[in-house]
Amino acid sequence: MALHPHQKEELAELAVAAMRERGLQPEFSGAALQQLRAIDGPGGAEGADVADLCGLLWCSIDNDDSRDLDQLTVSEVLADGHVKIRVAIADVDALVTKDTPIDRHAQVNTTSVYTSARIFPMLPEKLSTDLTSLNPHQVRVANVTEMVFAPNGDLLRSHIQRARVRNQAQLAYDAVSAWLTGDGPLPEAADRVPGMDQQLRTQDSVAQQLRARRREQGSLEFQTLQPRAEFEGEQVIAIRQQEQNRARQLIEEFMVATNGVTARYLAGKRRAAIRRVVRSPERWARIAEVALERGTTLPPEPDSKALEQFLAAERRRDPERFPDLSLTIVKLMGRGEYVLEHPGGPAIGHFGLAVRDYSHSTAPNRRYPDLITGRLIKAALASEPAPYANTELEMLANHCTHQEDAANKVERQLRKSEAAMLLEGRIGEVFDGVVTGQSKGNTWLRIFEPPADGKLLPSRAVKVGDKLRARLVDTNVERGFIDFEQID
Repeated sequence: MALHPHQKEELAELAVAAMRERGLQPEFSGAALQQLRAIDGPGGAEGADVADLCGLLWCSIDNDDSRDLDQLTVSEVLADGHVKIRVAIADVDALVTKDTPIDRHAQVNTTSVYTSARIFPMLPEKLSTDLTSLNPHQVRVANVTEMVFAPNGDLLRSHIQRARVRNQAQLAYDAVSAWLTGDGPLPEAADRVPGMDQQLRTQDSVAQQLRARRREQGSLEFQTLQPRAEFEGEQVIAIRQQEQNRARQLIEEFMVATNGVTARYLAGKRRAAIRRVVRSPERWARIAEVALERGTTLPPEPDSKALEQFLAAERRRDPERFPDLSLTIVKLMGRGEYVLEHPGGPAIGHFGLAVRDYSHSTAPNRRYPDLITGRLIKAALASEPAPYANTELEMLANHCTHQEDAANKVERQLRKSEAAMLLEGRIGEVFDGVVTGQSKGNTWLRIFEPPADGKLLPSRAVKVGDKLRARLVDTNVERGFIDFEQID
């Protein structure tokens, strides 16, 4: 056992240092806090253009511990068998207007940063978890996207409006998913609302149809590992994987659909917007090599449908190593980025999602591009000039890409430190793992339980994909290092 085991508080200090090192602000300015003190209630919205949709059976589905609720969903089966899906997105701009101190802080960081020891919210928690959050049983103003789908998943028509909404049930992914698949009871918050069970069944049915259609069109189904540390008091006691499940798929499909409607709406109004794109992979030749190593020949040019078929076959063939293959392909595809899209300009599209039109609009409490898009939507709905010049949007798109990358690096760095903290008392123990990478003379190993990545010290020749047993020889919480040695 380590003589002085590291504490949660030390991880929080490492997180603050990592934020500063990456050009992110861990604390709100005095001016932002002063602005916050003057806000004493949720944003109001009156007028003929604001509908009252409080009576609908809205619900939120998010992580168990999420308090920044950005979106609500509700379904309605129409007489002709079509289904109307409405998605309500929090109107953060109602309280955080452009160029105010809180907005300037959000514009610097551009995203909330989530580490297990401390969360760095993009907006103060009084807003993001309360006054701009779509909290249960509270009336809130929202931008509502209405979409009518045919039974085969075709989007027949869509509409965006401002409305007052009220969350009738705050639900969590894992519990909803367990109920949908017959592995658990209807969550209590849903059970208390008559008709909510049928609501969720209808939403799930539409979402699965949308998912099937996107996969036919070449949407890529990845499985990258998202471990989360769990604490008991000040100590890390476990690292758990966040599983993809039916409820996560439900929300993902509706968000992809909403983001598409948003992008096309702004384009239809001849308005510039920030789009989220993943370009066709420049490193397609290397992706094809990876596939060939596993016995699959991909076309010479980027082809998302062929890549998805390969990924689906590999998931079935070798589910244990599929997360590592996913990660390899994700890295080769290149990161997502934000770009300015002019009206009538070429649509770059999102290669991984198999969609042409895609904006980020559904998480304005935690992502700045979504707050920008919300402002663009409100201006377009009111036939007012856009609140941003094109040059400003272009600069913000580049900045958001850069800062999102920085935030990802902070989160990744802290996950390594959390794993090192969990393992620091287990020096000398032997673990089962798989070789995940080799670069610059280093070999990287992922152990299965707990899920953690470390360096394999030089030993006999191994290659990526090899399963082996390794002894833990050293950890360094501050630097997030974990070292193993292979045992024969």
